[in-house]
Amino acid sequence: MITAVYFWKVPSRVIPFALWSMAVDRRRLRSAQGISFAKMLGCGKGATFTPSDADIHRWGMLICIEDSQLEKFDSSPLVQRWRSRSSDEFRVLMQPISSHGQWSKREPFKVVVPEQEFSSKIVAITRARITWRKNLAFWKSVPPIAHSLRQSPGLISAIGVGEAPIGLQGTFSLWDSQESLKNFAYKSPAHKEAIMATSREKWFTEDLFARFQVKEIRGDL
Repeated sequence: MITAVYFWKVPSRVIPFALWSMAVDRRRLRSAQGISFAKMLGCGKGATFTPSDADIHRWGMLICIEDSQLEKFDSSPLVQRWRSRSSDEFRVLMQPISSHGQWSKREPFKVVVPEQEFSSKIVAITRARITWRKNLAFWKSVPPIAHSLRQSPGLISAIGVGEAPIGLQGTFSLWDSQESLKNFAYKSPAHKEAIMATSREKWFTEDLFARFQVKEIRGDL
């Protein structure tokens, strides 16, 4: 089983197709062979990680799929529809090395090999279902974390991701090494304060944090 993430950039004329596909492709993914978990994702520009950061020109998809089915899926009509309409495609293949929490009441990322030191790039995915009455307080806390993340040594790129404009939010970040990610996660004052605030304020009804070893990258994020 491998985790694949696609991001597509689309011109303005394709936005109606993207909005329509976000709905219908969810159903199509459920019937795709070899997929155990899948999400269609809206994206943010990665500047503030708040709803105002939404990027209607970039859309994404995450799947957990059997290795033997990946090539077939990559050339499937579903992917080809997005590919033929996009101006740019990014795809990353990766293996989970740690995962804590749930996504839609599931634990989608099965860790086969425990986390260990390796030299390849690393991806971090966070995802949270925000308690509705806590949305405003949560968004007020985000800018310091976003600023700290953007200034972190070793960060290659980071964008916001979500299944809905409000309430189901996450981040996708690509790092040059495990050490760089760990330095941000455990040494950044803003991030450490956010972890304490999350526990104190009970912002989330469900959350997940996962790390992945990058196996292959195609395109630019």
